[in-house]
Amino acid sequence: MADRAVVLVSGGMDSATCLAIACARGYAFLALSFDYGQRSVSELAAAKRVVESQGSIEHRIVSLCLDALGGSALTDKNSAVPEDRTEGIPVTYVPARNTVFLAYSLA
Repeated sequence: MADRAVVLVSGGMDSATCLAIACARGYAFLALSFDYGQRSVSELAAAKRVVESQGSIEHRIVSLCLDALGGSALTDKNSAVPEDRTEGIPVTYVPARNTVFLAYSLA
């Protein structure tokens, strides 16, 4: 039986690369993505395509409510998502998002 791994898959390049490495190293993997109330559905659609291309054991999408963490235009439907680049911390920043994802996947 192959070693098993949990791979967080967001739909972006970094997680797609991690998934490809796990696959190339022979891991049987469970792909884990999060629906955290993000306004763009393209993120989860891309994650699904990435996972399907690698043939995971299972792809779980966990729903979390991260809008309670504070004002991010990414999760707050009352805040505008800027079209242009901004200075400083972007209004689309979701506080501790990746930390929450890692803690959940560890559990």
